[in-house]
This record gives sequence, structure tokens and C-alpha cells, in this order.
Amino acid sequence: MAWSWRRPAWGVAMFAALCPAAFAQRTQLVVYTALEPDQVKAYAAAFARSQPDIDIKWVRHPNGVITEMLLDERSAPQADVVMGVAATSLAVLDKRGVLLPYAPAHLENISAQYRDRKNPPAWWGMDVWGAAICFNTVEAARRNIPRPETWKDLARPVYRGVVVMPSPVSSGTGFFDVTAWLTLFGDDSGKGGGWQFMDALHSNVSQYTASGSKPCTMASTGDAVVGISFEYRGNTNKAKGAPIDLVFPREGLGWDLESLAIVKGTRRVAAAKLLADWASSPEAMTLYGRNFAITAQPGMAEALPNIPHDYERRLVKMDFGWAADNRDRILAEWTRRYGAKSESQK
Repeated sequence: MAWSWRRPAWGVAMFAALCPAAFAQRTQLVVYTALEPDQVKAYAAAFARSQPDIDIKWVRHPNGVITEMLLDERSAPQADVVMGVAATSLAVLDKRGVLLPYAPAHLENISAQYRDRKNPPAWWGMDVWGAAICFNTVEAARRNIPRPETWKDLARPVYRGVVVMPSPVSSGTGFFDVTAWLTLFGDDSGKGGGWQFMDALHSNVSQYTASGSKPCTMASTGDAVVGISFEYRGNTNKAKGAPIDLVFPREGLGWDLESLAIVKGTRRVAAAKLLADWASSPEAMTLYGRNFAITAQPGMAEALPNIPHDYERRLVKMDFGWAADNRDRILAEWTRRYGAKSESQK
């Protein structure tokens, strides 16, 4: 609301003189995030209790969109912090000089495998999110479609037109699916078994969605039988009563880290560091552990009812540096082969 005054009353002026903090301007941080909306609410409320003088303006987009935004904005940054964005995206941004290295207050609690190796790190992980298939049991029974147990099952003709998966161009989930398949089955610059598998899978995919959660939502509502998605959305939808089974294919699971980094060029460095300090704290890790089976600080995650106890052992050995170095090539090849079925981004 716009307003003005000409002369403050004596009492107001005196209070301002005695209590200048009460009249201090609040700091607003712009945070780019790919976190799910139901996650953001809890994290934002907890941070506000910790730092009541800092307001956060959340700008939410899929991982791929955020990556391109930050690259485009390098000369005039609009964001102060990126939070809940894929480590593979942050590795790309680090190589392009977009990030400001910072060691948060609780860095020593974070596993070495879940942070940038440099000291201070350019980014560090909050939690692991990984692949899961959401399989609608009601629609499958009605259409006599068997439950898949492996990734290669999804290339069989019985799944023709009933599979939905996220686009790796826009979605971090889609990107770790693709890089995991290339790791498991072979890349060979577009000629390997991973690409052959995706060629066969493409025949069965009805749509590549812009977000990683949408395929599971579509499977949950019966708009798809098979939704290649991630475990948080699957576990949450199933807990709400969706008629889905969660399938964790036997070959191994792609994954990435929801991570945090400070954007180089921010004019609110002090406030950005306070957010990073809180986001690395045991309090924050406990919140992440209510949503995900693996937190960057070990031992903070609760047992989730629909996630296998050996989930971490099922994760494919991912090389974030390789993924960052080969991202442009992989996405160009994927788009050339399969992009015609991608959902338009509004």
C-alpha cells in the first residue's frame, strides 16, 4: 500500500529513535527453487521462525528451466539463492561461474558424497531424490497390463501408449533417468545400449511432461498406467489413497541431490548465508527427512512406508561432473530423437 507522511507525531519519532530495529527495512531474498509446493510451505515457515527479519520470494520452476534462467541472467543476476535444485544443474552453473562458494555453518555434518568437493563448496546437498515408477493397479487390471519389474520391461509392446515420463530438458528427474540409463546400458556418443533402450521406450511413451511429479500424478488419476517419476511424489500420492504401486526397477535407480547454492553477484550476501546456514542445520535436515529416505546429513530421515529399507543401495553410481560436462550433448541428442512428444512449456 502506498502512503506518506509530512511530520511524524512525537511518540512515533521518539520510538523510532529509541528502537531503530523496529523500523529497519526487512531483507527480501529471491530464491529460485524446484521444490514441490508442499515442501516449500514447511521449509519457509521454519526458516521464518529462525530469521523473522528475512522474507523469501520463492520463484518455482523445473530444474532445467532454472538452469537456463540462471545462465541467461549471469550478467545481471535476479536470484540470490537457489534451493532444492539438482546438483547436476548446480555443477553446470559452477563451471559457468554463476555460483558463490560458501561453507555453511553445519557443513561438517554433510556426507562428502553429497556435496561439492571444493573447499569452500559451490553447492551442497539437502537430500537425495530418486527414480520410482508409479503404476496404476486399477487401470492395469482393467487393461490386462502387467506390473513392470525392470526398466527394460517398459520397452515391451504391452506398454504401448500407456507410459508417461518427464522430459530431461526441463526436469531434473527426467535428466537423472536418462543419465542413469546411459550409465547402466551405455552411451557411446548416441550409439550405446542406453540410447537403444530409449528408442524402444519412446514407442511406448505417450508424452514427455515438463515436470518430474506430473507422470506420477497422471498415473494416480488414471490418466496414465505407468508414470516414471520419483519416490517423494509416489510415496505422498499413495499415502493419500491413490491406487498406485511404487516400483523400483531392479537394474538400479537414477537420482540427484536437492541442493543449495548462493548466486554470485547477489547484493544480499549476508542474508543468503543465513539461509544457507539454516538449510544445513539439523532442524532443516529433519524436515527434509520427513519427505525423503536419504538426507545429506546421515541419520536424519524417517522410515517412509512405501520406500524400501535398502533404497540407498539401489542407487546407480552417478558422476555429477560427467553429467555436467555432457549435459548439452545429451539433451541435444535426446531432443533430436524424442522431443516431438514433449509437453509444451507455458
